[in-house]
Amino acid sequence: MLIKKKIVYVPLAADILHVGHLNILNTASKYGQVVVGLLTDKAIAEYKNIPLLSFDERYKIIQNLKVVKNIIIQDSWDYSKILNKLKPDFFVHGDDWKVGRQEKTRKNVIKVLKKNGGKLIEVSYTKNISSFEIKNRIKENFSNTSRVSLLKRMIQVKDIVRIIEAHSPLCGVIIENIIYKKNNITFGYDGMWSSSLTDSTLLGRPDNQSVDYSTRIKGTNQIAAVTTKPIIFDIDNGGQIEHLKFFIQDLERIGASAIIIEDKIGLKQNSLFQNQSGVRQDSIEAFCRKIKVAKAATFNKDFLIIPRIESFIVGKNLEDALKRAIAYSKAGSDCIMIHSKEDSPKQIFDFAKKFLKTKYALPLVCVPSTYSKTKEKDLIKNGFKIVIYANQLMRASYKAMTNVAKKILIHTRAHEVEKEIIPVKEILHLIKQ
Repeated sequence: MLIKKKIVYVPLAADILHVGHLNILNTASKYGQVVVGLLTDKAIAEYKNIPLLSFDERYKIIQNLKVVKNIIIQDSWDYSKILNKLKPDFFVHGDDWKVGRQEKTRKNVIKVLKKNGGKLIEVSYTKNISSFEIKNRIKENFSNTSRVSLLKRMIQVKDIVRIIEAHSPLCGVIIENIIYKKNNITFGYDGMWSSSLTDSTLLGRPDNQSVDYSTRIKGTNQIAAVTTKPIIFDIDNGGQIEHLKFFIQDLERIGASAIIIEDKIGLKQNSLFQNQSGVRQDSIEAFCRKIKVAKAATFNKDFLIIPRIESFIVGKNLEDALKRAIAYSKAGSDCIMIHSKEDSPKQIFDFAKKFLKTKYALPLVCVPSTYSKTKEKDLIKNGFKIVIYANQLMRASYKAMTNVAKKILIHTRAHEVEKEIIPVKEILHLIKQ
């Protein structure tokens, strides 16, 4: 008589497989056949940054472990659905989930196991080993090839990708590290925007392409040197089509993940100026040629070409914006940015409603500089995948510096501003030696 082997379920992210994970798997194998619930990128992104390795890469690693009998795709941190279907005899997990973000998940697992006659086995946390610390060491030697691909993966698995402008390496360090925790979920920025407006402002120049691409690319390279998150580069109209491929290859080489290229021609005028009477859009045919040249110039298939439609900026209608979006999609674009300077998101939401119903639909990008009251949940609801906060950090720094400089003049000393600025000791330790 054959004795049915007991099923042991082990959920894993397995981005960084270390001795602690092997300890859990080896313990699980003593109780029966090990079934790994491998968390998808989307599931992991519910609580933290997406993994360094893709799902397929992580799957192949787990597949080649002798103690693993089978792998199930775990697409959520809520294990109820799979546990009710699989009805495992044992559920094995490290004991580090008793407090923190997974405390509620643990209680729910115990409840479901009890209903189905299963048992929870908790393995003692392995001391002096941490996936977080290992990832930090990996980031120190993070390759630009991996960085280029990150943005595309984020678009695929996150509800919305949150980007904010970085106009200096220090700004990049802040973006890299700042987080906010709410209900055991960590919020942060997914990447950085290299803005022609903020780059020009930093150098005391007008935003009319008076700062050349080589200078801007050099500045972006300095940001890339001290960060690991994806960078989207604002390339204005891309300049001469004959030069475009060289700019893209330079950007890809330093680790940028995408360009956004606007469909205007002539001397640049910032889109947020009220008077756009002298501004001209490129013809659809000519701009599609630019898109094709840009796409052909990329070495990494994950480097994204994102056209920026200026129809609403120059006073044209929804039909023109839709016509351009469809043509640009056909030409090989990866996403579409629809721009508006209205104080309401109605224009871009109307556009999204129609464009996303076409067979040429692509992920949508927006820059809510003028419609800043719009919440991310409403952008998600209307189909947007990337939101770019394009100039807020530059604007904040100008106001803060002006305020401090004026107070020193008023009081003829610096004491009154000490509470408003970072301590000297903290500045000295801000950047690791």
